[in-house]
Amino acid sequence: MVNRTPLTSEEEAVWRPLMRVVTVLPRALDDQFAHDNGVSLTDYTVLVSLSEAPEGRLRLTDLAESTALSLSRISRVVEAMVRRGLVKKVKCPQDRRAAHATLTELGRAKLAAAYPGHLERVRTFLFDHLSPEEVRAAGPILARLAAALEPPDGPGCPDDQT
Repeated sequence: MVNRTPLTSEEEAVWRPLMRVVTVLPRALDDQFAHDNGVSLTDYTVLVSLSEAPEGRLRLTDLAESTALSLSRISRVVEAMVRRGLVKKVKCPQDRRAAHATLTELGRAKLAAAYPGHLERVRTFLFDHLSPEEVRAAGPILARLAAALEPPDGPGCPDDQT
């Protein structure tokens, strides 16, 4: 049965600021990325995911999973990034029905240019407001919350081959 008990004052004191951070932080990061580098936060997330992947490429299903976007959304994002020369799309050698997104040199350069400003904003918006003890405490708490949001069988859909 669903628990419909109202949040306690302590729970509200966590929930409301969390929702504000979840809403405002991505918008603030996105605005700054667009202003400074001509990329969106989503573009940056794709570039980071590809840069951290073996050989700088991921299947679109894996890229969707790593960016927390739907497969249709990541497909549109990748197509737009292909048109701008930041990534290229190649057929998967093992499964010609599937596609990989691959980081281009321009994409690597855009990521390198965006990183210093991103680092500054993350520090300004988040870590400058926390003590080292709070940072150490927050990591495991946020990891546990993130894990609770994953599907029961883990992230992704193993049968999805796109």
